[in-house]
Amino acid sequence: MLAYIAKRVFQIIPVLIGATLLLFVIVYVIPGDPVRLMTGQRTMDPARYQEIRRQLNLDKPVYVQYFLYLKDLAKGDFGTSYQKGRPVVDILKDGYPNSLKLALVAITIEALLGIVAGVISAVRRYSFADVLVTLSTSVLVTVPVFWLGMILQQIFGVWLHWLPVSGYGDGGPLNYVLPATTLAAISTAYVARIMRSQMLEVMDQDYIRTAYAKGLRRKSVIYKHALKNALIPVVTYIGLDLGVLIGSAIVTETIFSWPGIGYEIYLAVLQRDNPVILGGVTTLVILFMLINLLIDISYAFLDPRIRYGRAGS
Repeated sequence: MLAYIAKRVFQIIPVLIGATLLLFVIVYVIPGDPVRLMTGQRTMDPARYQEIRRQLNLDKPVYVQYFLYLKDLAKGDFGTSYQKGRPVVDILKDGYPNSLKLALVAITIEALLGIVAGVISAVRRYSFADVLVTLSTSVLVTVPVFWLGMILQQIFGVWLHWLPVSGYGDGGPLNYVLPATTLAAISTAYVARIMRSQMLEVMDQDYIRTAYAKGLRRKSVIYKHALKNALIPVVTYIGLDLGVLIGSAIVTETIFSWPGIGYEIYLAVLQRDNPVILGGVTTLVILFMLINLLIDISYAFLDPRIRYGRAGS
């Protein structure tokens, strides 16, 4: 186990370098001049223009800019925002807690509703509940996130006045309901589908039939034997989805005016604020890799047959 963990930690380094290199190239080719956007596209003295470019290292070749970025990144320095004049680290500290809290609420909704729906659908195969779950998940995976968010705002915020339409407000539970539900909707449908298919597959295994033959109750067989093994791919999906929800909440955070990192990255792309883009996405990559590592480690606890750290593993 320890050998496997060490191996995976060392694998993070080249992956991170490759990801930052690709990101840096993408940011470099985005149309627009950061200096012009900083000054509001106003006509400015050419000497002053070149001075600003020099201060921001934009006058250097892209590969030099990249190595300077890696050097600062190794020290935990993500640079300073072109538009706000604030250290990117401070912007991330302000945005990430809000995005993380929203993602955790969404992942809780996704896990609870998705797993329960999938188990019910599998256990009561071909029943009305199974048909309802199948139909609901089929609809959810086809609904655009922005459309779903606006519909929920209109129904529960404008018409019924039950929930806040947008904004973080005082950070109370009601402010999370609509954005978290919107963010979790599609993932919940996928979790339910995965859970259903895995439960059906596990229920057909020989050891399940053996458990029935020994006289165990159906509820005990389902929840003590079948569910544990069926959860492995579901846990994988949910764990990876936490990083995805934090990084892909740009649309949701924009619709609900949620002050998270997704919205900050969205504004940074519009304004060509390269340090914020690079800092935000790089931290998302690191977070995603760490979550992936934790999920792989958790396999050994969910399935005793898995033994990491052996030769050849």
